Amino acid sequence: MSAIPLHAVTPIDVVRNELEATLKLQRDAYLAHPYPSYAERRADLKKLQAFIRDYRDAIVDAINQDYGNRSRHETLFAEIFSVIDGVDHTLKHLRSWMRPQRRGIDWLNFFGASNRVIPQPLGVVGSIVPWNFPINLAFGGLIAAMAAGNRCMVKMSENSRHLAALLIEKMPAYFPREKLAFFDETGGVGIEFSKLKFDHLLFTGSGQTGRAVMAAAAANLVPVTLELGGKSPAIVCDDFNLRKAAERLLFVKCFNAGQICTTVDYAYIPRAKVKEFVEMAKDIVSTRYPTLDTQDFTSMIDKRSFHRVIEAMEEARAGGAELIQLIPGKPWDETTHKIAPHIVLNAPDNCSLRTREIFGPVLPVLPYDSIEEPIAAINARPRPLALYPFSNDKALVHDLLHRVMSGGVSVNDGLFHVGQHDLPFGGVGDSGMGHYHGYEGFVTFSKMRPVFYQAPFSAVKFLWPPYGKFATKYLHFLTK
Repeated sequence: MSAIPLHAVTPIDVVRNELEATLKLQRDAYLAHPYPSYAERRADLKKLQAFIRDYRDAIVDAINQDYGNRSRHETLFAEIFSVIDGVDHTLKHLRSWMRPQRRGIDWLNFFGASNRVIPQPLGVVGSIVPWNFPINLAFGGLIAAMAAGNRCMVKMSENSRHLAALLIEKMPAYFPREKLAFFDETGGVGIEFSKLKFDHLLFTGSGQTGRAVMAAAAANLVPVTLELGGKSPAIVCDDFNLRKAAERLLFVKCFNAGQICTTVDYAYIPRAKVKEFVEMAKDIVSTRYPTLDTQDFTSMIDKRSFHRVIEAMEEARAGGAELIQLIPGKPWDETTHKIAPHIVLNAPDNCSLRTREIFGPVLPVLPYDSIEEPIAAINARPRPLALYPFSNDKALVHDLLHRVMSGGVSVNDGLFHVGQHDLPFGGVGDSGMGHYHGYEGFVTFSKMRPVFYQAPFSAVKFLWPPYGKFATKYLHFLTK
């Protein structure tokens, strides 16, 4: 056989070969050692935590470089603390999660048989990570997957260049490649990555890309967990303190400049309170961010995202919407890719701000007269990743929870259900499928393997053919 000419080997061939070689390396290691002990898993989790602690400042700097300006405090809170706390929670519960579960008694158990569910590692887990919370989302999946005893391959975003370089350079000192490997997006990597025959694939990102990832994974029957985002609404009910609602909503909306899949995408406010809400918003936001160039306010991730949000705002304005800037000075800065927080009133139903996930510091406010209006409007759209009802009326909250479906819910605040490590996180319908975080993450990346232990005496013996009168009477007894 003649050798392949060098010019016939393309860059994507090199990528594909590296990905497949790493997958084989990890699968061979899994087959050689398919069930890591509690001590091994605990050690792996502590290594993840140690990496975050050891490179805390380097991680903060790398993410800041990737964004142009990312609030240091936001990175420490949403990325560093969340991982450290997530590891602590998992370590606290891991032993009980790993323990085989006894299952209920049925007619066979009467004779001494028993049932167990044994959590076992799947093998090799792949994770495709977006740029908006790259450490949180990469390590959140790793915590769950490694707690379940798996090996992992992680593909970072093209917008996380500096962070990816740090992870690729430094992580081998903590984990060998057969246990954990990171990959940068150099063009076509994500496509090839999603084609690999993983034992499970976790994807976080847009719905459009999620559909492509799921289609690629389907070719190998790879199970997927999709976290896709969408337009998550808030409903401020008439009984709730308006100032408190405004303070909480605007913290969430401005955090990371609104570049969060679970942020409040739009808010329903009682019609008679809209003007008051707007005045409160101006006061609250201008106090927190006196000028656009403050280091506390994060940039849009890149030029394309910056222009996408501005174009959506201008489209809404051209359609008759009122754009209300919440801090003084210029509305945006192309040099720093920063956009001042805005409230939008009277946005047309068919404009981008109403139909597409905003992913920026812009909050459309929709007035309503009856609670039935937001319920009907939200239910007419694709199911959101999150719902944020604000009310002290327990009966009303109960009604909203049961009539409006979403991936998760924070009552009387925004976003914070995501940070509760003992709650599952995941979408529904167009906002995603599957869950992870905490115990549900452990289950997602485990094979919850049912095992039946037969008793010394098998009652099924009564049903062995040839079927006679006794079998007939026995079955009649069992089925009456």
